[in-house]
Amino acid sequence: MHLHPHYSREAIANLCQTHPLVDSLIALQPSNWFNPERKPVEQALPAVGLTSGDVADASQRLTRFARYFCAAFPETKTSNGLLESPLQAIPAMQQALAARYDQPIDGTLLLKLDSQLPISGSIKARGGIYEVLQHAEKLALKAGLLHLDDDYARLHSEQFREFFGQYSVAVGSTGNLGLSIGIISAKLGFKASVHMSADARQWKKDMLRSHGVTVMEYQSDYSVAVAQGRAQAEQDPNCHFVDDENSVQLFLGYAVAGERLKVQLEQQHIKVDKEHPLFVYLPCGVGGGPGGVAFGLKLAFGDAVHCIFAEPTHSPCMLLGVYTGLHDHISVQDLGIDNITAADGLAVGRASGFVGRTMAPMLDGFYTLSDADMLELLGLLNEQENIRLEPSALAGMAGPVRVLQETQGYRKRLGLTPARLARAHHLVWATGGGMVPEPEMARYLAQAASAKPAAV
Repeated sequence: MHLHPHYSREAIANLCQTHPLVDSLIALQPSNWFNPERKPVEQALPAVGLTSGDVADASQRLTRFARYFCAAFPETKTSNGLLESPLQAIPAMQQALAARYDQPIDGTLLLKLDSQLPISGSIKARGGIYEVLQHAEKLALKAGLLHLDDDYARLHSEQFREFFGQYSVAVGSTGNLGLSIGIISAKLGFKASVHMSADARQWKKDMLRSHGVTVMEYQSDYSVAVAQGRAQAEQDPNCHFVDDENSVQLFLGYAVAGERLKVQLEQQHIKVDKEHPLFVYLPCGVGGGPGGVAFGLKLAFGDAVHCIFAEPTHSPCMLLGVYTGLHDHISVQDLGIDNITAADGLAVGRASGFVGRTMAPMLDGFYTLSDADMLELLGLLNEQENIRLEPSALAGMAGPVRVLQETQGYRKRLGLTPARLARAHHLVWATGGGMVPEPEMARYLAQAASAKPAAV
């Protein structure tokens, strides 16, 4: 792939002068930036333009669809149609990380296993599935085929599949969002098309096709796939385009995770407040998933939760956008960074302007790590805890070490004293990997075994 930096050498030199960290990003060095502009939630939340009421509405919609899930996806019967993932402590991994990075990690290390979400095995089963449900419900209510107090199991029928068959759904994706949207759309009866970037894994394309989804492939990156999906939808008034860069519905689907995590922590008698801070490390591609989850977490825990985004060194789009203040007006390719990474779900060159602008005041920080680090952490987690994830899902695993070793005055600024850190919970959001085929996982583990020791 040929890079065409849109910024002149002079413009890049000026940017590096005003924003020194850009030099490190261009050099592909693992970098941290802790946000000096982080605001208390009472100041930051109103600027989002969405409220706890909007998230509650999304949560109620998912509850209405629970009966549909039980009918259409029998594997969801055990959870009564609730699409949720386990939360567990990973003490062996915590010790291994402390040894690997020569950094004691006080408190408790937790893993949120979105890799085990039903239907599509990734965090995208939250936002992606939610947006399609919201669209389907709207169409069916408008046509008078459905009422809010109906048993939604009715939607799993020939009558509804025929009705939805008049409509189509399109999305641009590096893989996991496409999987979630393709699978649920096809199951409901929509004509579904997924525009896949060159980074998308072959098995994801094959799985979508096996569900009757049309897959279009492009030799370029994520932004082009999204642009093509958008263009297709504009030609067809019956086509709904799921806009990963700007969708409020996707964002709300992800945000429901905050309240649910609160319930899980309470069930495990885990306290979250100023004296017991919660750090959450979220892998970031275009930003919709981690942005929505972070919004939900802020609604649930206020200033006691600290949200930090993790990106590959080759795709640091959100760090770049928020740090420079240029958001979606700059891409990593503009600086000559290639956007090619083993973390295919995070291979995004231009961040969501919507998420960057609305969420920046609530985010504590951002960091990048190399593919070798992610692969090595993938092997370590398998070895220590017998948990297998895809590379992108390990991006958050370096987070606790980055926080504990930062030299930017972040902990001091936020009053994160050693005593408070000793009572902290560090939660790594494992965004995907539940559907990775065995041969593919074996390849990841082989790469992990040959990866050079991780640098912080």
